[in-house]
Amino acid sequence: MTLALGSALDTDLTDLSAVVAEQPDPLLFATVSGAHLYGFPSRDSDVDLRGAHLLPLEALIGLREPEETRGRMWDRDGVEMDLVTHDLRKFARLMLRRNGYVLEQLTSPLVVRTTETHAELCALVPEVLTHHHAHHYRGFAGTQWRLFENSGELKPLLYTYRALLTGIHLMRSGEVRAHLPTLVEEVAEAPRRLPELVAAKAAAEHGRAEVAFEDVRAEVEALHGVLDEAQAASELPEAVRAHDALHDLVVRARAGATG
Repeated sequence: MTLALGSALDTDLTDLSAVVAEQPDPLLFATVSGAHLYGFPSRDSDVDLRGAHLLPLEALIGLREPEETRGRMWDRDGVEMDLVTHDLRKFARLMLRRNGYVLEQLTSPLVVRTTETHAELCALVPEVLTHHHAHHYRGFAGTQWRLFENSGELKPLLYTYRALLTGIHLMRSGEVRAHLPTLVEEVAEAPRRLPELVAAKAAAEHGRAEVAFEDVRAEVEALHGVLDEAQAASELPEAVRAHDALHDLVVRARAGATG
């Protein structure tokens, strides 16, 4: 699979296998997140790699604090690469916290590394979804809107729209969808200006949003209302149902690594 970074630079995801091999503990999965997953990368967008690693048993039962989260940044042909992974136990706990962000990482179609454990985690996504996930997207949209108000940049405005549309689609369909151009086609209330804004974002990561502030504020407020209605009507359950299954998966994965 090839990840387009702009007209002058493409990165084949299989080329990133060397990065996977360099990790001190096995990577259970690694995918591309951020603007590339959301469908509006710029020529100079970072490549955000996210995933889960598996610590050995001795790292969890000894006196030293386990390295549950790891991060690494480097430059690849002028493009900033950013890899962040969590130990499987921490990742599973994040899944149980109604965290839409980790579910987007888990189900990203831009896959650098996958395993049977990755497939099992993906299979459990329907069992962790609740109508409370709307709060995640509502809150994330609010944070990005405030960034847009302060900066006037197109990037946080697109993140605002994307979060709201992802939340609306999730409440209605029970499906995690992070790709904004696809959401524009699938959510009837999506503002018609969005393809134009996505095209403008391709030119610069920190470009200004050439929009009338009152117009986009009205659109965002309307989408918040749509999300509220979608949550109220959602058939998603009240509570996460995958706690025991995730516990068993973490135990099996750890036992398999030490057996």
